[in-house]
Amino acid sequence: MTRITVKVDGSSFTDEVEPRTLLVLYLREQLGKTGTVVGCDTGNCGACTVHLDGRSVKSCSLLAVQADGHEITTIEGLATNGELHPMQQAFHENHALQCGYCTPGMIMQSIDLIADNPNPSDEDIRHGLEGNLCRCTGYQNIVKAVQAAAAAAPAAPAAVQHSAAGGAQ
Repeated sequence: MTRITVKVDGSSFTDEVEPRTLLVLYLREQLGKTGTVVGCDTGNCGACTVHLDGRSVKSCSLLAVQADGHEITTIEGLATNGELHPMQQAFHENHALQCGYCTPGMIMQSIDLIADNPNPSDEDIRHGLEGNLCRCTGYQNIVKAVQAAAAAAPAAPAAVQHSAAGGAQ
């Protein structure tokens, strides 16, 4: 067993983990962060996307021990005082989900996308979400939701937006 200390959604945790434990399984099974979904276990679908130090990562392709000393934000950590994150709100308002399985990962990746490109084109959004698969929607409303969230976000440099998203640049 290996001892790790991480900050997840604003709270610090110190736990013993098997060195081979995937970050997604640590989040779900030890911390109860079940909004982070296990999709393909191969890093291909993006359903397990979380933010590690403010940048999106596929948590099924990282070991929990690799997150030691880092800050993680999950889909559960986005809402503030009961208010949805603007990206969550945009997904809701633009009907950017159907079954919802991919939605947490899509939202996490979309936040990272607009932090890097605050005014993305349709093509930019589609390219930025290439590693996140949805089998239900056809992506039209997902693209609309990302555009709506980007339009609603205050203009700021990417580094500032990443910092505001809960992590380091």
